[in-house]
Amino acid sequence: MEVKRLIATSEALAVIVKLKKENGELVFNQSGGCCDGTAPMCYAKSDFHVPSRNIKMGDVGGCEFYIDKDQFEYFRYSQIILDVKEEKAAFGNSFSLEIDLGYQFITKSRIFSDAEYNSLPKDQK
Repeated sequence: MEVKRLIATSEALAVIVKLKKENGELVFNQSGGCCDGTAPMCYAKSDFHVPSRNIKMGDVGGCEFYIDKDQFEYFRYSQIILDVKEEKAAFGNSFSLEIDLGYQFITKSRIFSDAEYNSLPKDQK
């Protein structure tokens, strides 16, 4: 059984492809609070330094995805699903790259079954 800690919807992957064409390599960071709360933020990799307290959740669409250490503890037993929604106005001051395309990345989650969690590699627990 292969289970991934992080996956993305086809809609989110399509937005990532567009952003990569415009910005090159990307990185995601979900800080756990700040301007945009707990929304995942997408940056040009060259423009973002990953905080040392953040944990790599995995890769999505060829991009590294990091999450705040405290949030990781909350999501330790969950699969994170990166999705996107149309967002024309409410988050117009976001620092995340997708906002200029009229979208906002969001995360959804689901709890792993015991078998799924136990099948994760040790370094992902």
